[in-house]
Amino acid sequence: MSAPVPRIDFRANTQRVPPNIPAATQKNARTGLLHRAESVHALGDDYWESLRQAAHDLRLHAITHLDYYLPLLEEHVTKAGGVVHWANDAGDARRIVQEIAVARGVQRIVKVKSMATEEIELNHALQDAGVQVLESDLGEFIVQLAGQKPSHLTAPALHMTKEDIAALFRDKLCVDAPADPTVLTEIARTRLREEFLSADMGISGGNFLIAETGTLVILTNEGNGRMCTTLPPVHTAIVGIDKVIPDWQSLTVLLKLLARSATGQKMTAYVSFITGVTQDGPREFHLVLLDNGRTRILQDEHARETLLCIRCGACLNICPVYNHVGGHAYGATYQGPIGAILSPQLLGTKIAGDLPFASSLCGACAEICPVKIPIPEILLHLRRRVVEGDEIERAVAPTVVRAGGKLGAFALGTPWLYNLGARLLKIAQAPLRRDDWLPALLPPLNRWTMARPFPAFRADFRAWWKKRGARGG
Repeated sequence: MSAPVPRIDFRANTQRVPPNIPAATQKNARTGLLHRAESVHALGDDYWESLRQAAHDLRLHAITHLDYYLPLLEEHVTKAGGVVHWANDAGDARRIVQEIAVARGVQRIVKVKSMATEEIELNHALQDAGVQVLESDLGEFIVQLAGQKPSHLTAPALHMTKEDIAALFRDKLCVDAPADPTVLTEIARTRLREEFLSADMGISGGNFLIAETGTLVILTNEGNGRMCTTLPPVHTAIVGIDKVIPDWQSLTVLLKLLARSATGQKMTAYVSFITGVTQDGPREFHLVLLDNGRTRILQDEHARETLLCIRCGACLNICPVYNHVGGHAYGATYQGPIGAILSPQLLGTKIAGDLPFASSLCGACAEICPVKIPIPEILLHLRRRVVEGDEIERAVAPTVVRAGGKLGAFALGTPWLYNLGARLLKIAQAPLRRDDWLPALLPPLNRWTMARPFPAFRADFRAWWKKRGARGG
């Protein structure tokens, strides 16, 4: 039986963020945004928006018709010589992969970058079973070597500088490693090459699953993906059930959006299509279809569009909160705005109830999302679930917070009480006021003014507005 997952304390996590993390995160995220903007501009805004809408519609269609597309996918994978396994939760998925490995005497595994395997903590389970597991994506290789988790959906080592990586290689690999990206990449390539040739199994995730042919689609920018899925005699892919799409026409839409949103490229360097067992590939192909809470998310009509995500990472790059704290502060597999709505639904609000509040609700994430997920709306829905509870989960916010919320709603909805409160606040703020600002509030409101001043309260807003209107401006 697995140990209980500790509650994520986002505020405490942010206070432990090393001072170098925000600078490295902001620099790398800004680069991604600039490349994306150039790529989108080249397509034209109108065409880009039509692609986003088409992607939203087809993804929503797919996840609301899983009862049709998943059996169709299984049928075609099986016809092509593959084996489909169904995993209700993380424990099921780990057990399935372990059984495949043990039955074939697997000792060494190479992996393609996969957030699904991070989600189920597959590496730890395999290592506990005595199997050596090596991440072959450069970013994943770096964070595995550092004993860390990825800090970004598409760029696992986004939080590290080339100087950090050079120091890590010198320490862990005992090599002369200058802070030169080309040299560092060559060091990793040399180390990984022998692993590809000696591995007994390759493990991957998957970007999409095409139901009409049973095809697994994997997008990578490094040749490691094809090495892992073709050289070892066994290939096992762990993919969330939400990744299924109807057909190849759907894929053409999504491919135009994913790379541009993630890195600004027209297309990733390698787009691999794997349909069952082929003559020049592994002798076995296993597809593990992972639920792990996804059908539960689908039941919530207010939050089900979370499952539209194609893991591009654009919402992380543009998020002011993520840029100031980095990915590790979220304390879960998925970071940034998408993590703030996905993690509480996968892990439960008792564990990840802090994350929907890790947002300024500026809306930039929804504007940049290539599949138009209404992230701010889902954040508000999950905040309500945390505070009030609903048919899916009980309220987990402290009683004082729930009582304060109800009192605030009553005061704001009662004109005479609102006006009285405004006048009292105007009087109470006098000792703290500096011009039109309150630079330092008393606890617990000082959590705001520790970062920025608060606008002074006005009790005469209606009078001010009337005067403004009379002036014509």
